[in-house]
Amino acid sequence: MAAVLALLLGLITFGLHRRLVRATGLKRPWSVVADAALVVLAVLAFIGLGTGRLFDPGWARAPAFVGLVWGATVVYLVLGLLAVGLISVVLRLVGRVRGADRRAGVDILRRRTVQIGTAVVVVASVATVGYGVVEAARPQVTHTEVAVPDLPEQFGGIRVALISDLHVGPARGRGLVQQVVDDVNAQEPDLVLIAGDLTDGTVAQVGDDLAPLAELSAPLGVFGVSGNHEFYFDDGGAWLDEWERLGISTLRNERTEITVDGATIDLAGVHDETAPAPYEPDLEAALAGRDQDRFVLLLAHEPLQAPEASDAGVELQFSGHTHGGQMWPIMYLVPLQQPTVQGLDQVGDTTIFTTRGAGAWGPPVRVGAPPEISMLTLQSR
Repeated sequence: MAAVLALLLGLITFGLHRRLVRATGLKRPWSVVADAALVVLAVLAFIGLGTGRLFDPGWARAPAFVGLVWGATVVYLVLGLLAVGLISVVLRLVGRVRGADRRAGVDILRRRTVQIGTAVVVVASVATVGYGVVEAARPQVTHTEVAVPDLPEQFGGIRVALISDLHVGPARGRGLVQQVVDDVNAQEPDLVLIAGDLTDGTVAQVGDDLAPLAELSAPLGVFGVSGNHEFYFDDGGAWLDEWERLGISTLRNERTEITVDGATIDLAGVHDETAPAPYEPDLEAALAGRDQDRFVLLLAHEPLQAPEASDAGVELQFSGHTHGGQMWPIMYLVPLQQPTVQGLDQVGDTTIFTTRGAGAWGPPVRVGAPPEISMLTLQSR
C-alpha cells in the first residue's frame, strides 16, 4: 500500500513538473526551486496520508498538516490546469487552420496564455485552499428544528447535539475534540448523539486525542455508532470499546429506550453500511422485538442507509458521512452515491437530517461546506 501511494504521488509530482515548470518555460534558478518544492511537498503528502497508521501523530502531525493541505491544492491545480490546457489545445488547432503564415503569431499567443493562465491558476488555488484551511478550523454550532409526525408530545422541544466526522489523527488532534466538546456542553443538550468517523488512525496512536469526549454530558445520555473510518485503520470494535471507556454508550445493531415524562421512544443504532464482518449493519436485529407503535429514532452513519430505514418504518434518522461535499466542486458528486447531502430531507417515509460534520477527511480544508456541530430541536407535527 505504501509503495502504491508513493508511486501515485510520484506520478502526480512529475505531471505537475511538466505543467508548472516545463510547459511555462520557467528558467533557472526558479525551475530548480519549483522542482525542489514539488518533491518536498510530495514527501509531506506521503507523511500526511500515512499518519495515524504508519507514522505517529506525536511527531508527524505538523508535516502531515502541510502535506494534506498540499493535497487539496493539487485538486484545484489540476482543475485549473486542465482548463488552461484545453484553451492551449484550441489555440493550437486555430494555428493549424490559419496556415503557416499566421501560425507563429498564434503559437506566441498560446505560450503566453499558458504562462499567464498557469500563474493565475497557482495563485487562485493557493488562495482558495488558504480560505478553506481557515474555514475548516472553525466548526460552528448550527440550530435546526426537526418536526416529525407521531413524535410523543413529551419530546417536543428536546434538544439533541449531533456530532460526526471529526477525523482526528493526521491533521487535527485533541484540540479539535476539546473545542467540539466545549461547544456542545455550552449548549446544554438533552441528548448527545455521535454518528461516527471520529478518527483516522489506530487506537494506539490516536486514542488519547479523544479523551475530551469523556466530558460530554446530557441528561438523556451520550450515544454513538460507528462510521466507515473506524474500520479503515483498526478493528472497529476496538474503537467502539474505546468510546465506551470514555462514557459513550455505543449502539452496535441494537436499540435502547429514551423516556421523557412517562413517554418512551426507541433510539436504535447500526454499524456503517460498509462495515466488514463481523460488524455488518443489521437494522432488523436493532429493531427486533420492539413495540411497533413506538416512535423510533435511528442513528446511522450514512444517509445511504435511509431507504432501508424507511422500509422498516423508521420515522427519523440522523446521519453524517457526506461532509456536505467538503470541497467545491466535490459536493456535486456526492448525490451520485448518497440520497441526500446535508440538512433536513425526506427519504421515503423517513425524515432524515444529515450533518456536515465538525472535522475534515484528508485535507483540513473546507470550501463551500463549512463544518458544523448540529443542534437539533425535536417537534411533533
